[in-house]
Amino acid sequence: MVVVLAATTAGCATSGSVRKVESDVGSLRSDVAALRHAHDSHADDTRRTSTELRAIEERMRELTASIARASEAVARLDARLSEVEAAVKQMRSALAERPAPAPATAPPPPPVAERPREAPARPGAAEASYGAALATFRAREHGQAVLEFLDFLTRYPRHPLAANAQYWIGEAYFAQRDYRQALAEFQKVLEMASPNGKTADALLKIGMCHANLRDAGRAQQAWERVVRDYPRSEAATKARSFLRARSTAAPR
Repeated sequence: MVVVLAATTAGCATSGSVRKVESDVGSLRSDVAALRHAHDSHADDTRRTSTELRAIEERMRELTASIARASEAVARLDARLSEVEAAVKQMRSALAERPAPAPATAPPPPPVAERPREAPARPGAAEASYGAALATFRAREHGQAVLEFLDFLTRYPRHPLAANAQYWIGEAYFAQRDYRQALAEFQKVLEMASPNGKTADALLKIGMCHANLRDAGRAQQAWERVVRDYPRSEAATKARSFLRARSTAAPR
């Protein structure tokens, strides 16, 4: 009886130990599963964060490029403003250096024979100056061309090529798509002594400036004036073409 009881007791102890071990193993498996889930979740968060970081870096590169383009545009505007200011300063300086008219009470000048003769202006100097400015324009150095044509007008305001020089100033601004300034410069051609050979061309370009500034009515008026006042000019041929295109494009 004692032996049987001892064996039974030993068997119970072994069964309890096994259940304890099985319980511990189950607990460990739960812990491992929880750790694995946490690891997978962390990996997903890491991938999302990496994707977001790459998107932020790409956006920063785009913003940096935009800032660089804006800086270049500002630099071009500054350079252009400097050119205009220099031209204005040059014109003011030239005007200031002109001799003042003699007062009405001034004594009469001595006889011509008694005065030393002044050296005559170099023949062809005005034409050479105009030609150099036109060459600068054709080289697409529009800002410098404006300065050179302004210098020509300052030195030779009554020269037969003065209206042409003023016209090319307008063309220089038009080429730079500064249509408002070009409009003002072409208008000056119309205000110069007439007749001049650039009036019809200036009127044509005035219409084109208005068209680019989305003022269709004034554009049409300018082109109609070219056709009416200068019907045989090349500018009139182009104006008729513009007017026909507008008539075709107009809604019916």
